[in-house]
Amino acid sequence: MNNFFIPIVVAIGITACSTTELTTHDRTSGYDLNKPSAIAVLPDTLHEVSGLTDIDDHTVACIQDENGVLFFYDLLTNSIKEQFQFHIDGDYEGVTRVGDAMFILRSDATLFKVDHYRQNEFTLYTYPTGIPAKNNEGLCYDEANNRLLIACKSKLGKGSIFKDKRAIYAFDVASSTLLPDPVFEFDLQVIKDFAIAKKIDLPVRTKKSKECAVEVPVLKFSSSAISVHPIRNELYVLSAADHLFFIFDMQGKIIHMEAIDPNVFNKAEGITFLANGDMLISNEGQDGNPTLLRFNYR
Repeated sequence: MNNFFIPIVVAIGITACSTTELTTHDRTSGYDLNKPSAIAVLPDTLHEVSGLTDIDDHTVACIQDENGVLFFYDLLTNSIKEQFQFHIDGDYEGVTRVGDAMFILRSDATLFKVDHYRQNEFTLYTYPTGIPAKNNEGLCYDEANNRLLIACKSKLGKGSIFKDKRAIYAFDVASSTLLPDPVFEFDLQVIKDFAIAKKIDLPVRTKKSKECAVEVPVLKFSSSAISVHPIRNELYVLSAADHLFFIFDMQGKIIHMEAIDPNVFNKAEGITFLANGDMLISNEGQDGNPTLLRFNYR
């Protein structure tokens, strides 16, 4: 196979009439999530692929959540062109590039910086951030603010005060320190209300009381991957557990939400963008093959 991606749609020129054919979701998100522009099956060594970042227009770096290994994947040849071990085995969940440094997130919120990753002799730095959430998965670079964004998959603590809250913290790249307070705080009820207003179906559970039983929407909002769009400067978030896709502005206001097909996004745990806006999403293999999906930017 000569090309990395298996094309499944025919590219067409952008014309005035093509704009009118876009769905509301396409216009809001910039992508048709029902129709990947291309699909690639990843090698079995990336069966547990859990993080993704762009290197250039034909190379991405990725990790898998069992081994401390960085993989560099060639999008043109459908092959791993390089790999090296940066640390011992562990539960690694996110990766992002900042210049000639690569940052990797472990689920316990420890950050690893592989400085000068292109050189044979790299330097490894370790930053125990102290984020209170026990499970953290999303990591991306916010270039406009020169900071890393770290998404908490789980709650920040026990008790009702944390039940419907989720957070994203920021790690300042210049000072190599974590900002003490979350830079994004999400209220699950606000997101549920948005879903209801936009007629987006959520799973429901039956809540019983003395008077009656009512069905209430269920939303986990367990962030599995995040990335800042290079053109729109908006935060894109995946929740694999919900099979949901979100877009927030950089103040944390929700502007888009969409259910994604479990048959296509079996376990979406990586997201990144190429410089032209094309979006790449990786899926863990689970019972099938790990895949990499490409969505051309509209």
